[in-house]
Amino acid sequence: MITLYRVLTFIMYPLIFLFILIRILLNKEDPKRYKEKLLFSHFKVEKNQSKRLIWFHASSIGEFKSIIPIIQKLNLKGENFEILITTTTYSSSALAKDELKNLKNVRHRFFPIDVSFLIDKFLNLWKPDRIFLVDSEIWPNLILLANQKKIPIALLNARLTKKTFNRWLKFKNISLKIFSKFELCLTANTQTKEFLKKLGANNIFFYGNIKLIEYLNDTNENNINSDFLNKKRFWFAASTHEGEEVLCLKTHKIIKNRYKDIITIIAPRHIDRVQNIKDYCENLKLNSQLLNKGEKIERDKEIIIINSYGILKEYFKYAKSVFIGKSSILKLKNNSGQNPLDAAKFRCKIYHGPYVANFQDIYQILQDQGISKKINSHEDLSYNLLKDLEDPLKGEGVVSKNLETICKKTMVSTMDSINKFIL
Repeated sequence: MITLYRVLTFIMYPLIFLFILIRILLNKEDPKRYKEKLLFSHFKVEKNQSKRLIWFHASSIGEFKSIIPIIQKLNLKGENFEILITTTTYSSSALAKDELKNLKNVRHRFFPIDVSFLIDKFLNLWKPDRIFLVDSEIWPNLILLANQKKIPIALLNARLTKKTFNRWLKFKNISLKIFSKFELCLTANTQTKEFLKKLGANNIFFYGNIKLIEYLNDTNENNINSDFLNKKRFWFAASTHEGEEVLCLKTHKIIKNRYKDIITIIAPRHIDRVQNIKDYCENLKLNSQLLNKGEKIERDKEIIIINSYGILKEYFKYAKSVFIGKSSILKLKNNSGQNPLDAAKFRCKIYHGPYVANFQDIYQILQDQGISKKINSHEDLSYNLLKDLEDPLKGEGVVSKNLETICKKTMVSTMDSINKFIL
């Protein structure tokens, strides 16, 4: 079966190439850097041969953000190693440019397609000493070739849904060959720990989701619209997906019946959808603004649609109440939820829909601390937001020392295991 996978990925290579070219036309790939995924001859390798290279692969924005605190702590340990971070999405590369600019010895590249000859070329060019795959990034060719080259490989914040586990279980022999190659597995939840045991993995530990470490990071923000936000009555919908903006706009209309000056700020998870959201606003006769990075909020707008990445913290700082998206869409049930910890750091009251599978453990902690609450409809959301708007204080009594303690324990145990694996 492994041989079949390798043959199929090789045969599919031209189609994947064509697919990437189509995505460029749709503005979903970087037109200047897409060749990194294909390792064309001009592919640039920047490595100090006298230093050890630690490679982290994190697929998209969420996974990338989760390892930044870890990278920062590793980066403080000295100059004897370098760090390579790979991602797959266009949006993650834009964020990497900002997040990594002040870190020494850290560089970003796009992850090559998991075709055996490309992975082999990548490993030979970069010669990593250790590899960390983040979340659910299980790539058979990479794992097996790294093992052949005697490169230790770890699974960081591992997360397997029951559906994914059952799929791997159907091919038990293949699963054993792949998962037995991991020398360390740190899981995001206890369920994944049990799944990995059954799939043949070793050295499996659960210390808590590594995204909890983000809670301990600083809370710097750009303050682009600080004067406006500090004076206005508003609520914030973050990382929304298609369908959730309608929920938010219906909520806005209910709140508007009591507070005529209410402002709703929406930051979609994918900004290529901002025009669609603006069209929703026009259909509902709501006055909206597409807000680009660096622009000021116009005084006469009631719906603000964020058209840039990387500035959510600014709005979390001033928002009393936040709805976190990817949580109310039934079809995303098995891959639902977005990280609520940035909002928690800024003492926001957090609301979410019924589907938060990817962050179930984190939301449970926040719920236990009285920080988050599940809502089931726009009526439910508007009812809770109206109660929050009646309270002039933001976040008093919301931030919990217990939460900070939990996050610190996760950080200490996780970093201890990572450092031992590297050293």
